[in-house]
Amino acid sequence: MKFGCVIPARYGSTRLPGKPLADIAGKPMIERVYARVSQATKTECTIVATDDDRVYSAVQNFGGAVMMTDPNHPTGTDRLAEVASHYTDLDVIINVQGDEPMIEPKLIDDLAQLFEEDPNLQMATVATPLLEDEYDEPSAVKVILNNRNDAMYFSRSLIPYPRHDFVRAPLKHIGIYAYRRDFLLNYAKMEPTPAEQTESLEQLRALENGYTIRVILTDKRFIGVDTPEDLARVNAIYEQEEK
Repeated sequence: MKFGCVIPARYGSTRLPGKPLADIAGKPMIERVYARVSQATKTECTIVATDDDRVYSAVQNFGGAVMMTDPNHPTGTDRLAEVASHYTDLDVIINVQGDEPMIEPKLIDDLAQLFEEDPNLQMATVATPLLEDEYDEPSAVKVILNNRNDAMYFSRSLIPYPRHDFVRAPLKHIGIYAYRRDFLLNYAKMEPTPAEQTESLEQLRALENGYTIRVILTDKRFIGVDTPEDLARVNAIYEQEEK
């Protein structure tokens, strides 16, 4: 079974323009993400998917693999599917966002292992404990699991609602996905679904069409870079590590 990792990287960002090329301890963020992802042991390749010449050139400059994709894709899933359509030898595509410079390579390997163990699995993702100050934060997407660690629902609202107290700690979804390639190509062609459109959460399309999303749990807290403050925190961590 062959696994590949795709890193979508768009130049545009409202809160942090040019985010993929933002400097992190002397290197562009996309290079930091690429280096981390490439440390995974189960993946055959790592590919950056972009629609911007500046990002394309930056990846070429540090020797990474990069593919120019259609700038008119309505969703990240469509961009991922375009890459998957060109890599016909891959069985599973793992998607790591280009603003995750603290990603743990082992997490990518853990996702790959799920597919090695279950030939019927089509899609998987990651969750971590939800912090109390994230309960009412719509950008912190919540997920509730069944006893097999399959997702029952994702929401920007707090789920399950604690009528008295939580019986099990609530979970926050981490936007790292793995898809069986054939499923991904089909998934991208599915029409948007009601809950997906209401919550603005693409993964609900899979659930509403009756597919299973397996979820692995981690205690790691990842710093996704969305703001200048996030970037400063990540810079401080890298500078400390590289002293």
